[in-house]
Amino acid sequence: MHPMLNTAVKAARRAASIINRASFDVERVKVSEKGQNDFVTEIDRAAEQAIIDVLQSAYPDHAILAEESGASANLHDENENVWIIDPLDGTTNFIHGFPQYCISIALQQRGQITQAVVYDPNRNDLFTASKGAGAYLNEKRIRVSRRDKMAEALIGTGFPFRDMGGLDEYMQMFRVMTERCAGLRRPGAAALDLAYVAAGRLDGFFEKGLQPWDMAAGSLLITEAGGIVGNFAGESDYLYKKDVIAGTPKIFAQMVMLLSPFAK
Repeated sequence: MHPMLNTAVKAARRAASIINRASFDVERVKVSEKGQNDFVTEIDRAAEQAIIDVLQSAYPDHAILAEESGASANLHDENENVWIIDPLDGTTNFIHGFPQYCISIALQQRGQITQAVVYDPNRNDLFTASKGAGAYLNEKRIRVSRRDKMAEALIGTGFPFRDMGGLDEYMQMFRVMTERCAGLRRPGAAALDLAYVAAGRLDGFFEKGLQPWDMAAGSLLITEAGGIVGNFAGESDYLYKKDVIAGTPKIFAQMVMLLSPFAK
């Protein structure tokens, strides 16, 4: 395993131990609201700090872009190395004790994602990838599924929950996809949904309004597992553009055809 990936795994496991301890008594976790339906807990913050501590002690000159604390002081356009972190993707699930959430850590080097970790502490599923070296689940090589027909595909998505402005458009997309695929799922942690595409548990995924920390690790897992990730127009410019489609090569192409009318 690449030494930088190894460090990221160590950071994810440290965050997981904080999350797991809290999950035994989730009723007692302090919750505050960042915006409508946008919750953050003391656990998100503690897990994020644990991740940052591990990464910065190993790589003090690397920059950080994290969901709760934002960008580190040394983050600017020319950064060689930026760690993109979501300490707890699926906070709303976590608050309810619904066991679908994960930790996502990715390294971006000169604009390219080169290392990725998505860790599901509930199932002890550790998804990892290094650019050019394949994607793994618990150290076993993973590939996207072989499904190529939309009618047989299981597709993941997420609904708008903060900004309801796009809800009507989402209902249209929901209809288009539901009529054409075998099933649409909305588990509530985008980083984990993307990891599931990489592992062949979902055949595709789409969502609007995602942040870089939702997508960074999952996108590398998918491309290293033989899948494709793009924006709603099918182009590779998605990480900071919020809208993403991912899937097996053939399912991706069909999703782009169906969803490109909804591109910005």
